[in-house]
Amino acid sequence: MQDFADSFSLAGHLLISGDAALAEIVLLSLRVTVSALIISALIGLPIGALLAVARFPGRSVLTVLANSLMGLPPVVVGLTVYMLLSNAGPLGVLQLLYTPSAMIIAQSILITPIIIALTRQVIADLNAEYAETFASLVVPRHVAIAALLWDARYSLMTVLLAGFGRAIAEVGAVMIVGGNINHVTRVMTTAIALETSRGDLALALALGMVLLLIALGVNGALSVLKTADRSMAHA
Repeated sequence: MQDFADSFSLAGHLLISGDAALAEIVLLSLRVTVSALIISALIGLPIGALLAVARFPGRSVLTVLANSLMGLPPVVVGLTVYMLLSNAGPLGVLQLLYTPSAMIIAQSILITPIIIALTRQVIADLNAEYAETFASLVVPRHVAIAALLWDARYSLMTVLLAGFGRAIAEVGAVMIVGGNINHVTRVMTTAIALETSRGDLALALALGMVLLLIALGVNGALSVLKTADRSMAHA
């Protein structure tokens, strides 16, 4: 029991003192996750909106595929990216394996289907209200999509935050493609797994506390945005 108390005490000290190793791991985690989120947003938001508004052959198949890939196993993504980026793979010449870029690619693949599926649902619900207005005014499709994305911005922020929360908590895929290399690809989740196996509970607990604070912050932001969205809807 004393060991656990000491570990919590040391973890608190690491947080308060701004330990350099802790800060490095946290900053790399945020850099990788935010980069993956930006890439996924640039891909997922327009595709999700297009699936909600447009009517074309194969649309239903793409919608089902996006919904199904929301539960994509992280280790499968990690293995796939590893095979693509390894020296024997088609993208091996890029030398991205065991770098933050490989981790960004893996996280982007994981959260893009989530953003596509949730965006499609948000935009489809909104488009049901505006479809007749757009049709009567003969609004071009790209203009209608842009208008819907802007009008749904608060709800879409919750979609992006959901993607962020999914990515920052990921361990399997980033472990496979990043290798958990100290000062290079060690992020919060992989560091927690490593330090726990080593018995260094202080650093693992400190990282766990930071990860928990980020998760609480994301959930708090989601609640605030949902409240703002409802307020805008009733305004």
